[in-house]
Amino acid sequence: MSTDHIRVPLVVQGTRPELQEIEDRILQERGRISLLYQVLLNSAPIAQGWEAMLTAVRNKTSVPADLRELMILRVAVLNKASFEFEAHIPHALKAGVLQEKIDAIQWMDLSARFSPEEKLILTLTDHMTRDIEVPAALMQEVTARYGPAQVVELVATVAAYNMVSRFLVALNIVH
Repeated sequence: MSTDHIRVPLVVQGTRPELQEIEDRILQERGRISLLYQVLLNSAPIAQGWEAMLTAVRNKTSVPADLRELMILRVAVLNKASFEFEAHIPHALKAGVLQEKIDAIQWMDLSARFSPEEKLILTLTDHMTRDIEVPAALMQEVTARYGPAQVVELVATVAAYNMVSRFLVALNIVH
């Protein structure tokens, strides 16, 4: 796979001794140094902060894995981040998201195949991603259903993956 299209050089694992500790942490959390992290490692502080934030969002919140992955896939589609979408399909499937829902996310279809809770969370995702502002009535519905910690975690998930997708798109990171 050619990576000539990526707008910054890739950092090859093990080639910069000062990054060893960060690389070890990434390997521990992710099992490998992905293309995204090979780009991020151009800036040690950014790679370190990114890993800490995204590990918290993906692995340390109370957001159910299936809802989290639906939100991530939706953000990826809305922001045209194919790398993110493709990278999260296996995670979504592992979390129990049906392929038909993954396809529907890609087609921008919020039909009856989604539960009311999934529709609520995907509508929140849509507003945060497309409009930035979330209508008061929608946020009222979200806060009525979830406690403050979960609201923060849901919003942080959408916000974090907007950051991820915009980073990927800006630097032309694709499969």
